[in-house]
Amino acid sequence: MHLLTLGLNHNTAPLAVRERVSFAGDALPEAVFNLRRKLAEHASEAAILSTCNRTEVYCATEQPELAQTQIANWFDQSSAPRYGSSLPEIAPHLYSLPDDASVRHAFRVASGLESMILGEPQILGQMKQAARAAQDAGSLGSMLHQLFQRSFTVAKQVRSNTEIGVHSTSLAATAVKLAKRIFGPLDSSRVLFIGAGEMIELAATHFAAQSPQRLVVANRTVERASRLAEANGGEALSLADLPARFAEFDIIVTCTASSLPIIGLGQIERALKARRSKPILIVDLAVPRDVEPEVGKLKDIFLYTVDDLGRQIDSNLQSRRAAVESAELIIEAQVEAFLRWISTRSAVPQIQALHARAQRLKDNELARAAKMLAQGRDPAEVLKAMANALTSKYLHGPIRMLNQSDADPRLLSQLIDQMIPEQR
Repeated sequence: MHLLTLGLNHNTAPLAVRERVSFAGDALPEAVFNLRRKLAEHASEAAILSTCNRTEVYCATEQPELAQTQIANWFDQSSAPRYGSSLPEIAPHLYSLPDDASVRHAFRVASGLESMILGEPQILGQMKQAARAAQDAGSLGSMLHQLFQRSFTVAKQVRSNTEIGVHSTSLAATAVKLAKRIFGPLDSSRVLFIGAGEMIELAATHFAAQSPQRLVVANRTVERASRLAEANGGEALSLADLPARFAEFDIIVTCTASSLPIIGLGQIERALKARRSKPILIVDLAVPRDVEPEVGKLKDIFLYTVDDLGRQIDSNLQSRRAAVESAELIIEAQVEAFLRWISTRSAVPQIQALHARAQRLKDNELARAAKMLAQGRDPAEVLKAMANALTSKYLHGPIRMLNQSDADPRLLSQLIDQMIPEQR
């Protein structure tokens, strides 16, 4: 059985490509189901990890080349056009990682070493979501289950034994810095959050600490918006009321699971007119994007996507190099341990066959002994005959192999010690 990872991320694909194969929220279970159906003949296990920065397929397969072709086709079929008719190809942005490279990559992803923001903690929850979705779809077998579980263990080791998490800078904190750069102190700013997921919760917490004049949360489910707003001293708003309210806000932070933009060019043009060209900062953390890209071309609009914020974050790795090196040592040790586990799995069918054969020999000799006892034979003689027969039959194959072998005598001696340990 082989492991294979095929995917794209922020290093290999721009946002316009990544959003075409992003499966946020309720879209993930359906995507896993479709992938499983696509790979039915070529892979026994499959899972999808989909975040703002990456979409990756992990699979266990006996036919890695055929599985890779099918997954690449699935990426093309799953991609959806969102903006205009000029669609970049997906294939040039895909990477393929077989076997040990796949294991190493999964461990690095879980530990935050492959993230846009080094050491960011959200990825671990996203990997757990990927495992649950695969489990629910019936496509998480023993190989991928073990891969994900060990990924979680490695991530905890890395965070416990290195300072990798200390150096992570969140997108939310970066958004606050951008807002201060544009507006100065935020105590007179009015901030709108669209969505109520984990990313918006983080952003709302960071902005609330700046004591803005007004903090509003809009969400499809008003109850969720109300809970988040109350936790941060704000108010809730229905998503249906948004189009007429954009002009009220200086800062808009959005991150929903919508497959289509929820903020259009016309809406923001009207908002700017009502504001008499007073600037608006829009932070779009969603993938696929919540805001039409044309909005960024408007005067007095500062539009930042998740990739834009990633570039704003300090990329100086000097202070983090020791943490990264320590994390990689932990990961390499765990990769070797996982590969040893895989190698032991290859012997499982032979071990099961050996146990079955030994069981049949035992059953046959027990039946023969029972027949001899029924004939009135001496029990001591019956036991001795059964022991001799079992010993002879168990040793026949190994002795013949030893007689025909030209292996190192020391290895043969070790084999004998393992087969028949000394009694003490």
